[in-house]
Amino acid sequence: MYLSLKALHIIAVISWMAGMLYLPRLFVYHADAATGSEQSETFKVMERRLYVFIMMPAMIVTWVLGIVLVFEGQWFASGWFIAKFVLVIALTIMHGLLGHWTTEFSHDRNRHQTKFFRIVNEIPTILMIAIVILAVVKPF
Repeated sequence: MYLSLKALHIIAVISWMAGMLYLPRLFVYHADAATGSEQSETFKVMERRLYVFIMMPAMIVTWVLGIVLVFEGQWFASGWFIAKFVLVIALTIMHGLLGHWTTEFSHDRNRHQTKFFRIVNEIPTILMIAIVILAVVKPF
């Protein structure tokens, strides 16, 4: 059962990360679109659907299965897990910020330039790399 749950957890993580990497890229293009334009309105729909229908369920499944796996594997006292957990919390905070910016765009209140979102786009990648290394290598 543990390996089946782990496989589902990995699938959920991949789905979540796909959204975490794609949504800031949409923001880069949306920030350049004229407010009220057809292009801007299309981005609003794309962003909201990605966040609500893909990212949010994937994050919830990731967290639920991750918690189950931690208790099943009794990893909660391991140093690598504690470090990974802190990074997953940071990724979840990033998820919340992306949700905030999705709402800001939906109300035509974006205050950031494309360069900001290009930088934001790198944060989930860095967190993902560190999390995967900790989960696979278990260095401490």
